[in-house]
Order: sequence, then C-alpha cells, then structure tokens
Amino acid sequence: MLSVVDIISHGLWGGVAFGRKNKRAFWWSALFGISPDLFSFGIFTVANLFERGGFGRPELSSIPGYVSSLYDLTHSLVVFATVFALAWAVFRKPFWPMLAWPLHIAVDIFTHSTEFFPTPFLWPLSIYRFDGVSWATPSIFFTNLALIAFAYAMWGIQRLRRRRAVREEISRRS
Repeated sequence: MLSVVDIISHGLWGGVAFGRKNKRAFWWSALFGISPDLFSFGIFTVANLFERGGFGRPELSSIPGYVSSLYDLTHSLVVFATVFALAWAVFRKPFWPMLAWPLHIAVDIFTHSTEFFPTPFLWPLSIYRFDGVSWATPSIFFTNLALIAFAYAMWGIQRLRRRRAVREEISRRS
C-alpha cells in the first residue's frame, strides 16, 4: 500500500510544482511525476497484483531483471536531460510539465535506501547511488503527506485570492 501512496504523491508533487497553469498542464505534470515508477514497475505490478495479494513491497528476488533495467532508465537525470533536450529540439519549445520527472528523481534520491531500489540518478555515466532514508519511514512518510497538503492549501488560497481580485476588478469597471 505504501508504494501506491508513493506513486500518487509523485504525481501530486508534479502537479502542484509544474501544473498550476491549467488542468491540462496539471494532468501532464502529474503523469510525468508518476511515469518513472509507472514505466519501470507498472507492468510487473499489474502482472503480479493478484499473486502478491496487493500493492505492497515485493521481495527483491521476485523482481525480474527487466524492472531493474527500466528503473535505471527512468530514474536517471542523464536520460531525462537527453529526452527533455530532444523534445525541446523537436517542438522548438520546452514542455515544462516534463520537469515533474526530474522532481520525482530528486525526491527518490533521498527517500530510497540502498536496501531497495536506490536511485541511479547518474546512470549510465555512473553507478553511484545515494543511501537515503526509506520513504516508508514514518517521519518521511507523514512529513511528505503534510507537505503535500500544505502545498495544495497554499495553491488553493492563491487561486481564491486571484479569483477574488478578478471579480473586484470587474465590479470596479462596471
């Protein structure tokens, strides 16, 4: 269950950080926020959902090699930078919601220990992995939830103030 909350919080962080412009930007940012986990663990999780009886952390020995390879690919800042630069070159402008992807990687660097899928953020240039504090540690887990709630509350307050200012301006003009 914690892994599902982890994935959802990556999407929420992506949305609040890079998707405040409009609903479309929000959903693209949320998608890019969850995509590193979705594209590395998604197939395995769906295939084994019923065998394991839930979304909990699987045993390392049960995870096939392709998951590790995809994890290296999707959790690399080097790969992200390459994809971002290619997208910018092709579309002739940056697609800002993509920045939720490196935000996901940055969070994972510090919230994954070397015991279970440490983040290969420099792959393929280096195999170095930082030994962070596990995301499932209660102080990290609950701090993350509190910070997400705070970020969305601040965004909501900002939106309400902006709408109020627009209504006041319209009433002053009429």
